[in-house]
Amino acid sequence: MTAESLLEVALGCLRQGGFEGPYTSAIVTGTGLGGLASCLEQRIGIAYADIPGFPRLGVSGHAGSLFRGRLADRPVLVFEGRIHAYEAGDAAAMRLPLTIAKRLGAETLLLTNSSGSLMPEAGPGSLVALSDHINLSGFNPLIGEPSDARFVPMIDAYDPGLRALLRDAAAASGISLHEGIYAWFSGPNFETPAEVRMAGRLGADLVGMSTVPETILARFLGLRVAALSVVTNHAAGIAGGDPHHAETKAVAARAADDLARLVTVFLARLPLPSSAPGS
Repeated sequence: MTAESLLEVALGCLRQGGFEGPYTSAIVTGTGLGGLASCLEQRIGIAYADIPGFPRLGVSGHAGSLFRGRLADRPVLVFEGRIHAYEAGDAAAMRLPLTIAKRLGAETLLLTNSSGSLMPEAGPGSLVALSDHINLSGFNPLIGEPSDARFVPMIDAYDPGLRALLRDAAAASGISLHEGIYAWFSGPNFETPAEVRMAGRLGADLVGMSTVPETILARFLGLRVAALSVVTNHAAGIAGGDPHHAETKAVAARAADDLARLVTVFLARLPLPSSAPGS
């Protein structure tokens, strides 16, 4: 089956299951942050395993389900969990889910992740809006794409207008929101102290193992992108940081309420999709 045929089969499956759009936003949740889907009203869910061609996830903290519903009276899709390049051996592993989000009428993509912080002022539990990224992974999800669309400009990849709305939402919610540059390492091992020092000298404020390939794919697809990172630890060698996966899940879970509150207020500032009922 060709990629296009698989896409049409997956879309047909979702439309039959009540996933017809359009949507104000699609949201991808990071490690320990999948509880955001529980905030949806009029929620419908389907396991990734039941959607033709969808990835099979293998990291604890990523449930692997797709939900539709309403949050802040906005129609949204929530991808509860992502597949990482280190699981699939393919940086384009999220291409089908993101293409489906676009084809179902999503207008923006909100990415969330857990990260290690290089910023003394942004310790565990902090929320950070990404302003840019550095790809240190050696991967790119558009390698092998045959069309000239692969030459994606990445200036303002993290949409300045959406970042401004995130800042407004944080201020309205009484939540402290930092901004920073995210360095993508391939994983699955955590970064060494030397790698963290290198990333800092290159201008990074955060390190992690996700988000960048989805941002590149989303810009390729024409989606506006915003990204929120939950700091779960100081990066290795920073303020005694010695990260491990259990810590990542535990701290992310504790910060999930602030994240959900911020996302809800942010979504309320986005317009309804142009063809949605009541818009």
